[in-house]
Amino acid sequence: MTRVWKLPLLLALCGAVVSAGLAFGGSPVAAVLYLLLFAALAGMNSPLFFPRTIGAAEARRRSAADGRPVVYWRPGCKYCLRMRLRLGRTAGRLHWVDIWRDPEAAAVVRAANDGNETVPTVVIDGRPYTNPDPAWLRARLPAA
Repeated sequence: MTRVWKLPLLLALCGAVVSAGLAFGGSPVAAVLYLLLFAALAGMNSPLFFPRTIGAAEARRRSAADGRPVVYWRPGCKYCLRMRLRLGRTAGRLHWVDIWRDPEAAAVVRAANDGNETVPTVVIDGRPYTNPDPAWLRARLPAA
């Protein structure tokens, strides 16, 4: 659980240090801008930026019931972040599973990717797709 927060906390700490240096150096405007920039980066790389994560078993159950894809992801993954940003509001229509919180989810991803934990891995109708294009994924979402 703690490793999901390492990158966001590191970004926030770096932002605070850079901002403090700029503020004490006589550049308060630049200090505020850098603090806001690092806070935004920390927020985007945190689990808070992604829709609520559920367990792998629950995601499979829900996907079987409603036909929505399951996205296996992990915090700090730039490809997961890219997918989340490009999906926009439609990201909430997917079932998100954090592989760092669920060992079963990590096993599913390893089985789909020759033993590697390559994310995002999207499962649609039982078939895994590694790092698919967000537009392709959006086109395969069931009607709202």
